[in-house]
Amino acid sequence: MTELRQRAAREPDAAPEDKELESEVKIDGETASDSESRAETAPLSTSVDDTPEVLNRALSNLSSRWKNWWVRGILTLAMIAFFFIIIYLGPMVLMIIVMCVQIKCFHEIITIGYNVYHSYDLPWFRTLSWYFLLCVNYFFYGETVTDYFFTLVQREEPLRILSKYHRFISFTLYLIGFCMFVLSLVKKHYRLQFYMFGWTHVTLLIVVTQSHLVIHNLFEGMIWFIVPISCVICNDIMAYMFGFFFGRTPLIKLSPKKTWEGFIGGFFATVVFGLLLSYVMSGYRCFVCPVEYNNDTNSFTVDCEPSDLFRLQEYSIPEVIQSVIGLTTVWMYPFQIHSIALSTFASLIGPFGGFFASGFKRAFKIKDFANTIPGHGGIMDRFDCQYLMATFVNVYIASFIRGPNPSKLIQQFLTLRPDQQLHIFNTLRSHLADKGVLTAAVEDE
Repeated sequence: MTELRQRAAREPDAAPEDKELESEVKIDGETASDSESRAETAPLSTSVDDTPEVLNRALSNLSSRWKNWWVRGILTLAMIAFFFIIIYLGPMVLMIIVMCVQIKCFHEIITIGYNVYHSYDLPWFRTLSWYFLLCVNYFFYGETVTDYFFTLVQREEPLRILSKYHRFISFTLYLIGFCMFVLSLVKKHYRLQFYMFGWTHVTLLIVVTQSHLVIHNLFEGMIWFIVPISCVICNDIMAYMFGFFFGRTPLIKLSPKKTWEGFIGGFFATVVFGLLLSYVMSGYRCFVCPVEYNNDTNSFTVDCEPSDLFRLQEYSIPEVIQSVIGLTTVWMYPFQIHSIALSTFASLIGPFGGFFASGFKRAFKIKDFANTIPGHGGIMDRFDCQYLMATFVNVYIASFIRGPNPSKLIQQFLTLRPDQQLHIFNTLRSHLADKGVLTAAVEDE
């Protein structure tokens, strides 16, 4: 102890900049911890009855449990009807709706961060958040335009330049936002500003990336967009129904209202629903054909010769099941087999997107992300499982469905110089001649 006192007496005082840093750390620590403690002790919002007055009067004689059941049911039917309408309006409207949903989900999550950390005095926080959203969307949708509108891009000089330097432009835009964030850092708010910087980027990762994958799935064919989304909707509805009428056993603490009965009942109902919906949709070209842009008509087309995935085939039934149903074979579309994988994921793994959202809301003591849809909460409350499903569908298509795309190769081939095209042509001709394919093709003609 004596040595420590002597050493302390010998050592000079801390440098002025160290004292200033220590002071700033204390201030930042106080700001961040105060914000976190406020988030833990007080809810961000109270439960508000956002039910339309018409429904309130019509359901006034019911208990709160049955009133909620009817409100959720009526609004669910309305949303399903709206879903059918936008499907009828075509791919372009679907893409616009996906963009609108993405923006609204981003707004709901950013607003929660803005309120939970009491970030009212942070300079440029909201402006930078929306700027980063613009940058990320420019990057992702620019890539999509280059891939799926290649001919149109090559035909227009400004679009061709933007396409050629697209990634550099995207990176430059992000750097501008990054520098703006650094310049906006102010004393007493450093830690809080970095909290919100991370909050914004995680939100972009969850929302924008997943919505971009939804668009990619749509271009593979509307069936890859409609069936997965419908399976998630079906599972959500049937799990609620089974849980409402038969639920007794709690499933997970994050969502006390979720039950094992609803989880299991929703699984079987969703698998059957996926098989039936896939059977109906596989017979229509407008659903199974890839969405392509027609340069002559400047519109999207969904006309093609359906692949083997959407042609009826005969399958043998296992002997164990034969004795039960009395059939030895069954005619099915191969896509129906894939729909089992999609509906299984929607039923068993998809709900974990909802559990994740429930944990997020419990962390900040809020009931819903917003009050956009009466009885359902915010848009993010309805799409928490959809984003997880979109990632799975995209990975599934890339792993088990999509093969080499000749049209993409031709697009890249056409961008080369004439001497490069000629070199590839001669190489390909020599390769086919060596394999005997070119000779056989000439003889057939």
